[in-house]
Formats: sequence, C-alpha cells, structure tokens
Amino acid sequence: MPRAIWKGAITFGLVHVPVELYPAEERREFKFSMLDKRDFSPVGYKRYSKKTGKEVEWSDVVKGYEYEKDQYVVLSDEDFRRANVKASQTIEIETFVPAAEVPPQFYETPYYLVPTKSGEKVYALLRETLRSTGRVAIAQVVIRTTQHLALVAPSGRLLMLITLRYPDELRDTKGLSLPAEGLKDARVTTKEVELAKRLVEDMAEHWKPSEFQNTYHEDLMRRIKEKIKAGQTKEITKPESAGEAEPRSAKVIDLAALLRQSLDKGGAARKAVGSHSTAKTRATRRPPLRVVSSRGNETKAPAKRKRA
Repeated sequence: MPRAIWKGAITFGLVHVPVELYPAEERREFKFSMLDKRDFSPVGYKRYSKKTGKEVEWSDVVKGYEYEKDQYVVLSDEDFRRANVKASQTIEIETFVPAAEVPPQFYETPYYLVPTKSGEKVYALLRETLRSTGRVAIAQVVIRTTQHLALVAPSGRLLMLITLRYPDELRDTKGLSLPAEGLKDARVTTKEVELAKRLVEDMAEHWKPSEFQNTYHEDLMRRIKEKIKAGQTKEITKPESAGEAEPRSAKVIDLAALLRQSLDKGGAARKAVGSHSTAKTRATRRPPLRVVSSRGNETKAPAKRKRA
C-alpha cells in the first residue's frame, strides 16, 4: 500500500473522525520514451531559468503566482495551509443524500479512508450508519492545493472517499445531437423495447469486477514483442490502406429482427460454453455481436458467459 497522501479528520456536527487518505486507483499504463525520429535518440526535457538559460534543480524550484507581468508572489506549502487551515485538514460533511441521487458524470477519483487507532469506533459508527440508511455523505476537502467536492460511502469494511466534479466543471449538453425522449418521439416500438428487455435479462448477472480484464496492455505488449522478433525495432509502421481500415457499409436494418437474432445467438453460445472451463474470460465465451448502422459504424455487444 502506498503512503498516505493526506491526514486529517472527517467532521459532521460535533463528531470528529481522525483518518488518513490513500489512493485507491492504480492504472496500468505504458511508460514511453520520446525519440527523435531522425536517429531514434532519446529526447530529454530540462527545467531551465528563462533568465540565465541554466538548468534548475528540483530542490530550487518553488511555486509562484504572477499577479502582474513578470511579478510573482512566492507560495510555500505553509501558505497553502494558512489560506484555510480548516479546509486543508478536515473532510467537512455538509449533507447526507440517497446514494442513487448522485449522477455518474459527477464521479471522479476514488480514495481509501483509513481510521487512526483513536478513531476506529466512530469510523465504524459512521460506516454502519451510512450503510443502514442507504445514504452517502457529501463533503468538501482540500487535497494538496486543490479543493474538491467529495462523496463518502461505505464499501465493505472501508469508507471510500470519491472526489466529485463541481457542476461548473461539466460541459453543457446544448448542441449535442441526441434522440428525442419517449418511445413515440424516438420512433421506438413497444415490440423493440420488449425484445431489448429480454436481451438485457438474458445477459444480466451480479457485479463481479474480477471477471473483467484490461486486455489491451497484453495486446500492445504482444505487438511490441512481434516487432522485436521481426527486427522492426526502428521501423515506423505505416497505417493500413483506407479500404481495409474503413468499416463496411450496410443498409438500414430491422432492429426487431436484430434483437431476435441476438437472443438466438445468446442461447446457442450458452450451450457451446457449457463444455469449456469457467476460467475463460468473458471475451472468449461468446463471439461479440456486431451491430452495423446505415452509416457503416460498427459496435460490439459484450459476450455472455454461462452462469455458474
């Protein structure tokens, strides 16, 4: 587990819960070096003084706010703390709301909240109270130098803190081309809805995150090994021809017929996977359904696995 990135307390009313904040997110990402394509030599970046042109060590770098042209106020960590001592040291709960009322577009980054030894009992009290009421806490907190709207929610033995976007950080949806609301205005038939519901029920199961894998990391690593084996380490791969890369076109199709076909494929796939190991990934258990629109765009429906 990494080091705590923040230490302080959750407060609501007169209740004070001393906690530490740990990052819950761990992204699997490649680290690429920038190369000069003329000779494939590494490209480096330097911190340098715009006044002298000389390189500046990290230990000599401080933050500054430009209040006038070329005039700066130097700010240290202590200045950020003094700006609002309470906000920088507390997760101030402002209200409790039903968990389902927070729209998904507001969610941002997850963190683990861990109690200190002296705060374990009141931590457990808050956790169990949120669980029994079906509510989450909405709070404000300053992490490093940025204030965040945040949500505190129970997850097993943990309390999670998830930073939220402020309303003005979300773009307006005006100008987006969207289907009309309502079946009639969207030209969706009752038959199509019923078939779609059957397909959803056919593919429905309980949330099991361990069954989903980030396969692109392995796919790209395999491509890297292919280039090494083929002696193409310094070959810039050209794009495929337009004819191969473009998706095929298609005429407008009968949506109801497509849904029926999806249901039939689902049934056949479940019979086929019965003889295979349940350890296979979701992607290998049933060939993905490709839906082709009149514009030639392809989308994939997720594969369905046999229930245990």
